[in-house]
Amino acid sequence: MSLPILRLAKNEERRLRSGHLWIYSNEVDKQASPLKSFTPGEQVLVESSQGKTMGVAYVNPQSLICARLLSSGSAEFDRPQLIARIRNALALREQLFAHPCYRLIYGESDLLPGLVVDRFGDHLSVQLNTAGMEAMKDRVIEALIKVLSPKSILLRNDAGVRQLEGLPSEVLNAYGEVPETVELIENGVRFLAPLASGQKTGWFYDQRPNREWLRPLVPGKRVLDVFSYVGSFGVQAASFGAADVVCSDISAKALDMVHENATLNGVADKVSSIEGDAFTAMKSLKEADERFDVIIVDPPAFIKRKKDQKEGILAYRRIYELAMRLLNNGGYLISGSCSMHMPREELLEVIRAGSRHIDRHAQILAEGMQGADHPVHPAIPETRYLKAVLSRISHS
Repeated sequence: MSLPILRLAKNEERRLRSGHLWIYSNEVDKQASPLKSFTPGEQVLVESSQGKTMGVAYVNPQSLICARLLSSGSAEFDRPQLIARIRNALALREQLFAHPCYRLIYGESDLLPGLVVDRFGDHLSVQLNTAGMEAMKDRVIEALIKVLSPKSILLRNDAGVRQLEGLPSEVLNAYGEVPETVELIENGVRFLAPLASGQKTGWFYDQRPNREWLRPLVPGKRVLDVFSYVGSFGVQAASFGAADVVCSDISAKALDMVHENATLNGVADKVSSIEGDAFTAMKSLKEADERFDVIIVDPPAFIKRKKDQKEGILAYRRIYELAMRLLNNGGYLISGSCSMHMPREELLEVIRAGSRHIDRHAQILAEGMQGADHPVHPAIPETRYLKAVLSRISHS
């Protein structure tokens, strides 16, 4: 069966030729192929304005990104190709990681746009973030079972991006018996993570290499982990030899799991917690004249849309300045930003401006990005979103 044709407007194939996978609605020749004639999620054959085949994509006329390329061929993207892509992604992760704990599929970077899969040993947490991937749901689940033989698959289809695709928000048990919590190993430290009730897919594997920065910095030191979630930075700091670790988060459930994870690693006596808003908690610590040697500030995205950039940058500056005021002279600050609309240069400027505003001297020691299980697609800047900066902060 031949696929319906999506014809591009004149000169709009250049980005696809460069390796990009996205087609925007204003790049389509709407007279030759009216977007309203397509069903959300169906596969189409993409042609240039001259009628040359560009590849097979899935389409969603309701979205600004109206199509995403799946292959450079002309036949339907089917189960064997899906299995081959998953196997290729698995080969990379098995080469890089000793334990089966990683992001297995990272959407466009693994040539499976709209699909995210996190692996926790025998358990998988999956996000189908586009109408095209939603249409392939059964095939995706079958392919994951074929390649990995997991014990369970949970669909965490509650990401906000699904609303832009006209999809419902839901969390579904897709296969097997999904446990409430799963165990993982990161940087040699054991953790429990909540699957269905946790944030995103249950864990944030992307910061793994930047958490490793803590190992030489924290032995014998006092550490504050802000926006700690279940203790990914804080419990690793305690496991790496920190004398005292304080984890701060707004979620009581997350903090309960911080203490579970501390106990799991035999460091429960070193870890305490503060429940509440991060800004309020840090101001209270300052008023109590508390001081720390290492502080991690890894907030959720303060800039979700480009129009929020100015306000978001001010929020980053406020939170980093609060952290700097709590640091001992010569202390270390790990600043994280998962906001795609926050360029790394802007993050460095925020650290510079914040340190000068409170009369501190900042030395940038390292810059980090997401880990190798979140590979960057060189033609798609949006696949490189995470920034992390390690600074030493001294009194001027």
